[in-house]
Amino acid sequence: MISWSFIPWILQIPPLMCAFEISECYFSIKDFRRDGNVMIGAFFPLHYYYIVKKIPHKFLPNHYENLYLQYKFKNYQFVLALVFAIEEINRNPQLLPNTSLGFDLYNIPFSEKNTLMNAFIWLTGMSDVKANYNCKKERKSAAALTGTSFAISAHMGTLLQLYKIPQLTFGPFDTILDDRTQFTSLYQMAPKDTSLPLGIVSLMLHFKWTWVGLLLRDDHRGSQILSHLKDEMKKNGVCMAFVEMISGTLASFSDSFWKSVGRIQDSSANVIIIYGDTDSLQGLMKNIGQKLTTGKVWVMNSLWDVTNHLDYFMLDSFHGSLIFSHHYEEMVDFTHFIQKVHPSKYPEDTYLPKLWHLFFKCPFSRTDCKLLENCQPNASLDLLPKQNFDTAMSEESYYIYNAVYAVAHSLHEMIFKKVQIQQYENGEGITFLPWQLHPFLQNIHMNNHVGSHMLTHMKSKLDSKYDIINFWNFPKGIGLKVKVGSFSPNAPHGQQLSLTTNLIQWPTRFTEIPKSVCYKLCRPGFRRTIQKGKAACCFDCISCPYNEISNETDMDHCLKCPESHYANTEKNHCLQKTVTFLHYEDPLGMALSSIALCFSAITASVLGVFVKHRDTPIVKANNRALSYILLITLIICFLSSLLFIGQPNTATCILQQTTFGIVFTVALSTVLAKALTVVIAFKVTFPGRLMRWLMISRATNYIIPIFSLLQIILCGIWLGTSPPFVDQDAHAQHGHIIILCNKGSAIAFHCVLGYLCSLALGSYTMAFLSRNLPDKFNEAKYLTFSMLVFFSVWVTFLPVYHSTKGKVMVAMEVFAILASSAALLGFIFAPKCYIILLKPKKNVFHGIRDNTYYGRNNLN
Repeated sequence: MISWSFIPWILQIPPLMCAFEISECYFSIKDFRRDGNVMIGAFFPLHYYYIVKKIPHKFLPNHYENLYLQYKFKNYQFVLALVFAIEEINRNPQLLPNTSLGFDLYNIPFSEKNTLMNAFIWLTGMSDVKANYNCKKERKSAAALTGTSFAISAHMGTLLQLYKIPQLTFGPFDTILDDRTQFTSLYQMAPKDTSLPLGIVSLMLHFKWTWVGLLLRDDHRGSQILSHLKDEMKKNGVCMAFVEMISGTLASFSDSFWKSVGRIQDSSANVIIIYGDTDSLQGLMKNIGQKLTTGKVWVMNSLWDVTNHLDYFMLDSFHGSLIFSHHYEEMVDFTHFIQKVHPSKYPEDTYLPKLWHLFFKCPFSRTDCKLLENCQPNASLDLLPKQNFDTAMSEESYYIYNAVYAVAHSLHEMIFKKVQIQQYENGEGITFLPWQLHPFLQNIHMNNHVGSHMLTHMKSKLDSKYDIINFWNFPKGIGLKVKVGSFSPNAPHGQQLSLTTNLIQWPTRFTEIPKSVCYKLCRPGFRRTIQKGKAACCFDCISCPYNEISNETDMDHCLKCPESHYANTEKNHCLQKTVTFLHYEDPLGMALSSIALCFSAITASVLGVFVKHRDTPIVKANNRALSYILLITLIICFLSSLLFIGQPNTATCILQQTTFGIVFTVALSTVLAKALTVVIAFKVTFPGRLMRWLMISRATNYIIPIFSLLQIILCGIWLGTSPPFVDQDAHAQHGHIIILCNKGSAIAFHCVLGYLCSLALGSYTMAFLSRNLPDKFNEAKYLTFSMLVFFSVWVTFLPVYHSTKGKVMVAMEVFAILASSAALLGFIFAPKCYIILLKPKKNVFHGIRDNTYYGRNNLN
């Protein structure tokens, strides 16, 4: 039965004396070897030693006790990729016939000193290295594979180029390593990250992350990516919450390192971009993992080991991370190969027994690194948890695979063309000098097993496509890397980023897509505005203006409601406005219509009284015909106000203004005629041919038709040029659309009104001039007061009318019509009705004979 219990990755090694006795297992210089006609030197970081507390050894100088060994089991896939590629090439009869490839595997220790030491051992074949000495019987070394960091490749490159030995690096692309004047023998297998900043910023824009932190290695690669990210972020409106350039390593942490960790944890940015390789910033990654910083979304490049920290139950700081990985073809054969890997298949491999011992509890000999017995024959690497070992080929393993094929194809081309090749000696294999491979490595086009076409010469490489990987590790131990999208820099604009958002698992703190912005989320009803003195991505939230809404979170602009709608109180939704007008059921409309009908009835009653008492002196003295005309006109005036009440239409809009203008013109013309009649009646006894002619010719009878005709012509011009029409007022009353009559031509309306005021002013003038005439019934005084009230009503009406809106404006016009009409009725006819009905004794001829002239009655 396979044990699924987690085994600590840290193994304590006995003191150095015991370790020396088992040095063949734990401290072997050459970790794994496969013989071949041509050998490749492989330098992989598989384990390292460190000292927790320096306790000097009792016997050996410069040595310490309490030495600890830590394995990087994920990197063991590099070894398997190397073995897989070499076995595949050796089985291929079309590639390197009669020639086999082999390899020498060396571990890359933690210190740079030991890195160069292993390189010297590989070059010279001597464990006790002496410069410029070579103990190898023959030169069969073709090239060296190095990685994973810039520092390892650069240090080894400085040494290897002295011997012109081809060096192929499988770590991330580096511009310094690409300098052919500085590294003449170095070839990088990884493509450039030219389009990575654009891809990361495109991801930020997709999720609307505008406030992000940057965590970079404090070296030239960190400075380069920072410059490119700044440019892309500035162009696309993404702001940096902080930039931390970390220089601390796994073994030593400075004060600035701990300050950086604190700033990361305290930052309001929920999204942090990390750029580095497997070795750089590894100490920071461990610290983040151990502190369970689960509230951040980490966006990183692919060359990271996000599981290289201590285990905590269920939780993982890097669960939900998004990783940009260079796209490469899936290699199913490699996965099948790993499933068949077993210590018994590769007895020379010293790492496999350790894996079986740690994960499957197999008995293990510390003397020769061999399993003591065949335990659990069904044990396989694909049974290990994903966070410990992944059977799917990683990006770095893919570059190792391609590097081996690059060497193989170069050798094949060199043999085929017989360029500077020595003859086989004693059938033992080909002899050549490593530098002879350079022309072929620089120019060869390589087709590997999966069909990828690549050019080894990095200058000809194009920007590659990126896969976007989501890291699933909740509960901790799953260790899945799920492809959720891709970024293609050469795709049309707008189609470069492709994401399947519903596949993404976010950190456990978030239940939906995380937000990373420099402000509190602006809820619906508010919009964002830039904060003064802060970054362009930092906003305040302000309420939407009048009749504008925002129905989504974090809107930059509010949306104006249509004319037929209005914003609700929360300003997050537009509501349909209610259509209204001054209708009869409205309290104001009901009151005005009742008043109009009552005054019409009163006027009709007065007319009836005058008709009934038409032969009495008071009716005769006030010109019966003019009184009848004025009373009938007033009835129409009162009833015309009803045209303003109810739902307007085209007919009522036209009748409102024309009826109002013409009827009031008739009424005021009648009043003017009455006032002029009074003046003529009292002036006729004075000498003067004009007054006598006016009385005899009855010129006052032509006042009404002449002045009314002028108003009719004015109204006709109004209707012919810009007639009134039905209109809607959506702004006068909140939440309502008021249907009313638009005057059409405001000039024509004011001309009609001005004409009426002119008639009123003329009537007032005539009545005022005759106020002191000896009239028994004070006709001139009553006319004066009626015109004064009429004139006051309409002069007051104009400013009030223009200061009101909607139904109130219509009601003001109705009120002006009713008030002015009531003034004419009250001041002119109320005193007469009072005498006729209540003081009939005064309504006799002899009661007025002493104060008036008999001839005056002939005017009736």
